[in-house]
This record gives sequence, structure tokens and C-alpha cells, in this order.
Amino acid sequence: MTIVRLAGGAERARVAAMLGRAFADDPAMRWIFPDAADRATRLPRLFALLFDEDAAGMRLMTENGEAATLWRPPGAPTTGIATMLRRAWPLWRALGANLPRALRLANAVDAHMPSGDFWYLHLAGCDPAAQGRGLGGAVVRAGLNRVARRFPAHLETATERNLGFYQTLGFAVTDEWTVPGGGPRFWSMRRPAD
Repeated sequence: MTIVRLAGGAERARVAAMLGRAFADDPAMRWIFPDAADRATRLPRLFALLFDEDAAGMRLMTENGEAATLWRPPGAPTTGIATMLRRAWPLWRALGANLPRALRLANAVDAHMPSGDFWYLHLAGCDPAAQGRGLGGAVVRAGLNRVARRFPAHLETATERNLGFYQTLGFAVTDEWTVPGGGPRFWSMRRPAD
């Protein structure tokens, strides 16, 4: 049995580093950070910021940090402009010259958010060294068990091979779209409330 627990501030660096490894080959992250060395340096910084932003929601991790999810609560799926302005320097430090592509992607994600209340599975990742052991599925299921009784869940993925994984967890594709300006293709997915 896989133990899943809440991830607190003390786990920030560990979760951010793991997500950096998990997303190293993600099409969206490759588009934002075309240079592999730059991507490896910047992704943990970016995921540390996102870990902080998702504190109002739910942050879950396996006991040893091999997999984690960051969820945003109903009514708060996007990052407001005020938050972005307050974090201008940390965002610049995380993104550098890649900031315009990151903003294009963020705007496209926001434009494809559904209406109504739902839990937003903002990020889900499993360390490549731990994949194939069911840890990613365990941490997503743990989140769904906590939120799905009252609200549907929404996510998007830029990795086509993830579609089957999420479909086994009850998600269905609701939209397929591409980030403007030569960006990656995404699939929006929704899981109804139980």
C-alpha cells in the first residue's frame, strides 16, 4: 500500500526538484525552456513557486516524495495578475528570457478553463526513477478521494501518452487545443463528481 500525505512547506524543495525531473521531457516545458541545461536549472525554481501558489488548495505527496500533486480549490483555478506582479522577481529568476513563452502558455490554459466550480489538478508528477510502480496513480487517486464527492475535477496535459492514464482514473477529454505562436498541443480533461 502506498502512503500519501499532505506536503507542507518543509517538503517544498524536495517536491520541486522531483517535479523538475518529472517534467524534464514534458512538451510544454520543452517549449518554454528549449535548452535542456537551462530547463534542468530553472524547472525546480518554477515548481517551487507553483508549490507556494497552490498552498490554498491541496498539495499531496507519496511518503518519500517520489510522486506529488498540486491541486487548486474551486473558484481559484488561475493565478491573478496581482499575484504575478508580487512575484515578478521570483518569476523572472525562474523563467528568465523564457517568460514570454510561459505567459503565452499560461494565458492559453486560462482561456480553456471551464466555467463553474471544480478542483483543478494543476500538477501531477512522478520521478522518472520511480515510474511504473503505481505511485503516480496512488497520489492522484488520493486527491480524487478527498475532492470528488462534491465537485468535478479538471486538468490539462500536453503529453498524449498521459490520456490513457487519466482515463483509467475517470477523466474524459473535453477539448484539444494548441498554444498560439507555435506552442504545444494540449488536452483538457474532466472527471465528474462522484
